[in-house]
Amino acid sequence: MRDLAGFGEAAGRLLTARGETIAVAESSAGGLISASLLAVPGASAYFVAGGVIYTHKAREIFTDIALEQHPGMRSSSEPYAALLAETMRRKMDTTWGLAETGASGPRGNRYGDAAGHTCIALCGPTTRVFTLETGDGNREANMWRFTEAALNALVEALEQPVTA
Repeated sequence: MRDLAGFGEAAGRLLTARGETIAVAESSAGGLISASLLAVPGASAYFVAGGVIYTHKAREIFTDIALEQHPGMRSSSEPYAALLAETMRRKMDTTWGLAETGASGPRGNRYGDAAGHTCIALCGPTTRVFTLETGDGNREANMWRFTEAALNALVEALEQPVTA
């Protein structure tokens, strides 16, 4: 069994020290990003909201994102991850928005992305958007790798000096 708090500990410590907050939207990580952040004692100081936005219906209800207003955009893409991160940040009035969207496996998704594909976006005082391809069809292993990548990106951003 993995250590949830161990995954979220550095991010939680840095968010608390900086007095900053976060909202998370994830899909193929299945809630592990949020769970890792929430497993850290004192998470209520920084964690505002998190959701597993796994279906079109969930996206529409929880985020109010209508892809018809964004021609050519699709889930499991960097532009969508960035939109989702910014939407969560704005709707929840947090310092940071973190989003993950992809295909954990064992097969790829309807868009042609292979299992092990995810796009991660961090929106806040700095922005970072990237794609991770594990090349692995192991669903649970990918969920953990997606979580680790998202939290590592958050920690890297939080380790940067605060600018006025």
